[in-house]
Order: sequence, then structure tokens, then C-alpha cells
Amino acid sequence: MTESERTETAAPDERRPGALREPGARGRRFDAAVRGYLARYPGATVVALGEGLGTGFWRLDNGLLNWLTVLAPETAAVRRILLPDGPRRRTVARAVTDHRWLDAVQEPERGVVVTAPGVLMRLSPSAVRALLAACAERFPGGALVFDALPRTATALARRAAGPGGGRWPGPVRWGLDRAELPRVAGVHPGIVAVREVGPAGWLRRMPVLGALTPLVCEVRFAAARSPRRASSAVS
Repeated sequence: MTESERTETAAPDERRPGALREPGARGRRFDAAVRGYLARYPGATVVALGEGLGTGFWRLDNGLLNWLTVLAPETAAVRRILLPDGPRRRTVARAVTDHRWLDAVQEPERGVVVTAPGVLMRLSPSAVRALLAACAERFPGGALVFDALPRTATALARRAAGPGGGRWPGPVRWGLDRAELPRVAGVHPGIVAVREVGPAGWLRRMPVLGALTPLVCEVRFAAARSPRRASSAVS
């Protein structure tokens, strides 16, 4: 059966949107991390923070996963009109910093992978710590995939935006250098691994480019709490 035939015969909820676009290089790194997690937990819930009108469900659906989109209420209303919820897709109208969205994840024991493209960099350092800690507490065995700008690039983005915000959808408030990745694990004892997704080894050998190129990172959570003590590593 061809792809078009599968689309035509699928249930209405599962049909691919007509304007489905392939992601860019950074988006492909997010997709690779999610696919890797789903290979281990096929029935997991994918939580897409700040997804907007993203169509990741149709790219990544394996027929078993559940998809939860978390958006601010006004944006969630638009998504529900253009991409209505279905049996395995739901939109939750909550701010990312309103951790009540975690309660919407059903059967977390089947696995949870949270994606946050462009989200953490617009939060305060304390809000980043709180989000990582909340996910580590509530989603044992889960993962969170996020992107960040190195601190030099963060400073440049702030300067370019100016007082009016420039072309950025929100102020860039938090940055992370590649050398700081191991420290992210100290945010909560339930964080057992932090890695950069994608071929970035050459960037470490080129400090100037590495200081300007965004990171895509995966944080993995322990199935049970580690005895390591948490620290305020993200600052």
C-alpha cells in the first residue's frame, strides 16, 4: 500500500495534515531523540511543550504512542480548531511553567518523553530548574529533549533583540554552554544522564563556532531515585 493509500484509508484523526512540512536540521535531531526513546518504549506518551501548530505526531507516530501538546490557552484554542484532538492526540491549555499539565499525562509508567524546542531558553534559570526537577519526579524512566543557545549566543541574541524584542518570539533568558552539560545532572537526583543529540564533536574542537551554535540535548530520568545529592547547577 502506498503512502497516499494509507492516508486515505486511515481514520480521520490519523490523517496527515495537507501542509505537513519536514523539519530542519535541529528538528531532525529532536525527532531522532524521540524515535530512539520510542524504540525502547513504543507505547510512551510524547509531550510536546510549546508545539504551536507543529505536526510531529504525523512524523513520529508508530501506531501505539500517545501525543500531548501543551500550549498557552489562546494558542491551544487555535490548534484545536485547525488540528482537532483525537483518540491519541490531545491539547492541554496550560503555560509550560504551570506544572499542572503533568497531571494530564496518563499511564506514565508506559514511558514519557518531553520535547521543548525553543522553550527552556525563554525561561528564567529558576524556572528551568523547576521544570527539570518536576519531570524527574513525575516521569521516572522518562526523558526530556530541549535546545539551548550557548551563553555567548544568548548575550548576542539579547543585544540584537533590544528593548522591543526584535524578531525573537520571546526574550532569550537562559543559556547553556556545551562544557556545562554534566552539571545539568546535578539539578535533581533523578537525572542520570545528559547528552547532546547529533554530531557536535567537531564543535568542541572549534571554540568560536561552538560558542555560537545551538545545542539539542537529551536528559534521561532514573527509574528510581539516585542517591546523588541535587545541586543548583543551572544558573
